[in-house]
Amino acid sequence: MIKPQHLKEWDKVAALTLSWWGPWACPERYLIGKKQLEEEFHVQVVEGKYTLKDPQWIYDHPEARAEDLMNAFKDTSIKAIFSTIWWEESIRLLPYIDFEVMRKNPKIFMWFSDSTITHFFCHKAWIVSFYGPAIMAWFGENCWMFPYMVDSVRNTLFSNDVIGELKPNIDWWTSEHLDWSIAENQKIKRKLQPCTWRRRIQGEGIHIWETLGWCVDVFPFIVWTSIWPSWDEWKWKILVLEPSEEQMPTYALERILRNLWSQWILHVISWILFWRSQLNYQTNIQIDYDETLLKIVHNELWLSDLPIITNMDFGHTDPIMTLPLWCKMLIDGDRKKISYGESACI
Repeated sequence: MIKPQHLKEWDKVAALTLSWWGPWACPERYLIGKKQLEEEFHVQVVEGKYTLKDPQWIYDHPEARAEDLMNAFKDTSIKAIFSTIWWEESIRLLPYIDFEVMRKNPKIFMWFSDSTITHFFCHKAWIVSFYGPAIMAWFGENCWMFPYMVDSVRNTLFSNDVIGELKPNIDWWTSEHLDWSIAENQKIKRKLQPCTWRRRIQGEGIHIWETLGWCVDVFPFIVWTSIWPSWDEWKWKILVLEPSEEQMPTYALERILRNLWSQWILHVISWILFWRSQLNYQTNIQIDYDETLLKIVHNELWLSDLPIITNMDFGHTDPIMTLPLWCKMLIDGDRKKISYGESACI
C-alpha cells in the first residue's frame, strides 16, 4: 500500500462534500468545525468548488462531487482531504472515479460512515486512508473538541513515527443527539457517560495483520461492485465494523454477517473489532450487539475460534480514535491491547 505524506502546520486541507449537503443545511456548524480544526492543528481549510452547494444540486450531480475529489487529489498544494459530513449515497460517485489519478497523487483522506465507499476507492487505488473525524462531527463538537480525538489525529496524521499502542478511552463518552440546525445547541455541551472497558467476547491469542472494513451499513451498497475486495484481499485481515447512527436493528446485522459468511470472508479473516455501541434514542440504554455477534458468529456459523473484541472507540460515538486502513495492527487478545507497529504516513 502507498502511504501519504504526513501533515505539517499550515498545510492545506480540502473540505469536500461527497455525500450530504451539510455545510449548506447547517452553515454555523460547518464554520465552527472549520474554525476549531484550523485553530487546534494550524492548517488551512479550503473548500472544493462544490462543497457549499445547495441540497438539490449536490444530489443531482454526483459527477461534480467526484470532480471535487479528483481535483483535490491532483492539486499538489492540497495535503489532505477531510469530509464535511457523511450521508448515504456516495456510491453514485463510482462511475466518475479515476483510480490512476488517486494512485499517482497519494494523500491523506479521512472520513467515516458513508465514506466507507471512498475508503474502498482508496483501497482499490492502493492508498492508505483514515477512518476518523469529519469537519462537522468531532471537529465541530459543541464548545470544545475531545482531547482523546485530538491526540489521536495528531499522533496519526501529523507524524511519520510508529503509531504504537491505541490506548482505550477510559474517561467518558457520548452519543447524545443535539439538532445541528438549531444554532443555540452549539453552546450546549453534550452529556457524558462513564466509559466501560474493551470486551473480548470470544477467541484468544496474538495476531498481526492489516485492517479492512468500517461502516457495516454501507457493505450492501458495494458488495460485488468493482471496489469490493476479492476473497484473497480479505484473507487474514482484521475486520473493523461499526453500524451508523441510524442504529441498525440486530436482525439487519445478522443478515450482513450471514452474507459475509456466504462469501467465505468470515472464514478467512483473523479478527473482528467492533465499536462502542450508541445509546438507544428512545430508551437511553446502550445498544447491545455483543449478543448478536455471538449468536451468529459462534452459535449459528460455528466460528467459535474467530476472536472478537467489542466496545472500541471508533465510529458514531464520541470521542473516537483515527484508524489507518491497510496498516499492520497487532492485537493481543488476552490483554485486549491493540497497537500499530508502523507509521501510517511517510
